[in-house]
Amino acid sequence: MGTPPHAAVNETVKLAKVALRQGAGALVNGVLRTISRDQARGELLEPKVEGDSRSQARALADLYSHPVWMVRRWLCRFGRSETIALMDWNNKPPTYSLRANSARRVSRKSLLETLNELNVISEPSSVLEDFVRVSGGLQAVIRGGLMQRGLCSVQDESGGLVVKVIDPQPGDIIIDCCAAPGGKALNMAACLQKEGKVFAVDINKGKLSLLQNAAIHLGVDDVVITECSDLCSYADRHDLLADKVLVDAPCSGLGVLSKRADLRWRKTSTELEDMVNLQSILLRSAARLVKPGGVLVYSTCSIEPEENHGQVYNFLGCHREFKLESVEGYVPKTFVTREGYFASLPHLHNMDGAFAARFVRMRV
Repeated sequence: MGTPPHAAVNETVKLAKVALRQGAGALVNGVLRTISRDQARGELLEPKVEGDSRSQARALADLYSHPVWMVRRWLCRFGRSETIALMDWNNKPPTYSLRANSARRVSRKSLLETLNELNVISEPSSVLEDFVRVSGGLQAVIRGGLMQRGLCSVQDESGGLVVKVIDPQPGDIIIDCCAAPGGKALNMAACLQKEGKVFAVDINKGKLSLLQNAAIHLGVDDVVITECSDLCSYADRHDLLADKVLVDAPCSGLGVLSKRADLRWRKTSTELEDMVNLQSILLRSAARLVKPGGVLVYSTCSIEPEENHGQVYNFLGCHREFKLESVEGYVPKTFVTREGYFASLPHLHNMDGAFAARFVRMRV
């Protein structure tokens, strides 16, 4: 962080005394001063990446501050150099992007000019025509009231690319099955240009309330209809068949670790298995809401194959009425996988990791 070592030590000792007890300060002081001294002399011991695969994974986990189970699975899949690049990305300050709100006729050019007036360092997105990348956090944007005035909303480019896969068009009836906190639902609503509806369904009432408020600020509250419900019950109660259905499923979130530094320590491999089961249930329920000839999009903010490719394979095996459609033509080619999915990897695309598959329900 650029903080002088003595200042970092002093502040940490103060925190230890408050958070733990007075005597803890002496221990923290001794440990940190030893580390600082050894570091200054170039004598600080670091784990050596050597030995068998388990030993190497443990060393890399220590060096890059990630759980061993996570490092091991990435080493098997990506190899050492790419795994290091991914962990290095996760440890860097996160990047943020803003979507210019076309529903209030805000152009990207005018948004960039406003950001420049606020001395916010920004640049146009290289992959989305209405997105802007912001450096140095979002405090100045919040203080400037840009979101309160409905000029823009915070949304990662990966989320914007998922919306491109959905391809919302004026007149569409769209159901967003796991809508909160609402970035994709609000983006889709703006694309409808006041013609059509986005039914935003989520089990979290508090987050849905935030979505409703955001819709008012962004001028799309006449397009967005919210309903607090679990998806299975919603599908049982409604005979509405939509043109397009999005399942942005709850997931491990391992594609957004740069923004969620605590998440890596709260997730376990067992939880990943539980997520896979939930995703499968949600995807099956969402399939019931798609009209013949309609589109179903399954997406996550994960980079793990069980949550992505595996779900697609299992779904198609049980739902012969759907076929996979390539996302080519909807997103830039660099994001199109060999199988025709959308996938972004943080260390390769400089944005959050995400996945999306596009299905079409065949007409009888």
